Amino acid sequence: MTAPLPAADPAPAGRAGEPVAEPVPCGPLARRRARLQTATEAGMSTAEYAVGTVAACAFAAVLYRVVTGDSIVTGLTALVDTALATLS
Repeated sequence: MTAPLPAADPAPAGRAGEPVAEPVPCGPLARRRARLQTATEAGMSTAEYAVGTVAACAFAAVLYRVVTGDSIVTGLTALVDTALATLS
């Protein structure tokens, strides 16, 4: 007859409020897997930065073309002239 196996401890006992150290993976594949499981996605990747930069440049170019167009310059000039005439 064989002796029964001891029951596994469900959670390592530590002092109250004290973090318990996790076991360290021993092989290179296990270390890589542990690193990937704990990694979080924080921020954008390089491709997302590139797309965001191109979109911002395109928006700036369109805005520049609109603001420097003749109708906008004429409208702003008329608005300033009207405001100055009202004050005088």
